[in-house]
Amino acid sequence: QVQLVESGGGSVQAGGSLRLSCAASGYAYSSDCVAWFRQAPGKEREWVAGTDGGVSYYADSVKGRFTISQDNAKNTLYLQMNSLIPEDTAMYYCAARPLSYGRCYSGSWSPTTFAYWGQGTQVTVSS
Repeated sequence: QVQLVESGGGSVQAGGSLRLSCAASGYAYSSDCVAWFRQAPGKEREWVAGTDGGVSYYADSVKGRFTISQDNAKNTLYLQMNSLIPEDTAMYYCAARPLSYGRCYSGSWSPTTFAYWGQGTQVTVSS
């Protein structure tokens, strides 16, 4: 059974940093397409960043502030978030898409194409 478990969320002031982790069990990230999404209250889930372990992709709203990475030895996906702003406040989710569902490429971030999801971790940024 595949499980993705996020951790590392919390409350920070604007300008601060957080590092989110997503540990996988029953699944190996390898070169599959993995991503971070977020959802604020009353808004749709939006894609934040994605990678296949080689190329990384970022939403314009986080480019230059967030960094996605993965440690295949630990089977863990990370999202380093720097220079946080109140607009980053949301529940953050990790997601994984086996190669059979399609590789990572620019624009391939519809949530419906991701087979596995974590339960989410809350990030709150105060001004």
